[in-house]
Amino acid sequence: MATEITVPTLGESVTEASVGEWLKQPGDAVAVDEPIASLETDKVAIDVPSPVAGVLTEHSVAVGDTVEVGALLAVVEAGAAPAAPGKEAARASEQREEGKQERSAPQAKADGDASSVTMSPAVRRAVLEHGVDPTTIKGTGKDGRLTKEDVLAAAKAKKSGGDAAASPAADTAPVAAPSGTRNTERVKMTRMRQTIAKRLKGAQEEAALLTTFNDVDMSAVIEARSKYKDLFAKKHDIRLGFMGFFAKAACLALKDVPSVNAYIEGDEIVYHDYVDISVAVSAPNGLVVPVVRDCNAKGFAQIEKDIADYGKRAKEGSLTMEDMTGGTFTISNGGVFGSLMSTPIINPPQSAVLGLHRIEDRPVAVNGEVVIKPMMYIALSYDHRLIDGREAVTALKIIKDAIEDPTRMLIDL
Repeated sequence: MATEITVPTLGESVTEASVGEWLKQPGDAVAVDEPIASLETDKVAIDVPSPVAGVLTEHSVAVGDTVEVGALLAVVEAGAAPAAPGKEAARASEQREEGKQERSAPQAKADGDASSVTMSPAVRRAVLEHGVDPTTIKGTGKDGRLTKEDVLAAAKAKKSGGDAAASPAADTAPVAAPSGTRNTERVKMTRMRQTIAKRLKGAQEEAALLTTFNDVDMSAVIEARSKYKDLFAKKHDIRLGFMGFFAKAACLALKDVPSVNAYIEGDEIVYHDYVDISVAVSAPNGLVVPVVRDCNAKGFAQIEKDIADYGKRAKEGSLTMEDMTGGTFTISNGGVFGSLMSTPIINPPQSAVLGLHRIEDRPVAVNGEVVIKPMMYIALSYDHRLIDGREAVTALKIIKDAIEDPTRMLIDL
């Protein structure tokens, strides 16, 4: 019995998606609830599971196609025994097995598409670029799938291994790259990347963007983390990071300067008596901003747990539309990538974003003497239509003071 698999409900106000990749090919056996395809919406990637066990017989759309909710994706012959597929499926399976045996070099394995390892386009490009064998890499993504970070880590390990990592075949039959070759590659933008581009360009065109800067002495926070990190981890089963400090410091600033936690809607200003902080985290397909809700009412431990959970699920590709809906203020930490200073762009309809940067020892004047301190530049980009310069500078100064004297967060100063 043939079962049609259609595009599921994608979330509130989301009516269409793009086919990101096929996880199962015609002739492949599928189990109940096993993902057969990955769809890309404006914000997240969604796996489409099979409602029945059987054999996938056909794809109704191709990778890159735009599909609406309810549209036909594929057909599964329900009830077909996975161990005994039809003649065509068996032939396809045999061909794939033969292909696996013939492809012994790492490069050939990477070119073998999904014959041995299921890879997204981004992961496949990384495999080809770095020349690693995907079958030797343990995937950390959902259901053990490879992520780009897995490939980069394997490439780094291979590089540190030097010539010992070279294969015998490469030693006996080196292939020199043609001199003077200049290659290009055209890759269609993912739906998520297209949406990011439109939203950020729209923010530049709509908002009156301005950025104010300050620098922060991180000595007190570093000392507090060093002193309490072991007790904190033992009690709460989570690492004490910097984001918890900045989230709580931001709550103080947004309470005292409510316009920074507001946004413009038509000819009205919408104020919030709560703080939902969008935290920018890296995902395989781009930057996403899941929302840590009610930060003003949460303690350090819960904020750190929420952020860690979002980071893990972003790498796995398991974030939902609900995770990224809303948000009244954003924190973006470019310091984890080594950024010294930047002018972050607001996340519409929000009116402000806090940019964090790397910590480095710098000479500063303290009581008339030059001393070395662990310093960080912080930036607040804001919509000047709603937030005056005085308010923006005040908010950033409150954050600076709270970080340099964390006791302020405990006594609400």
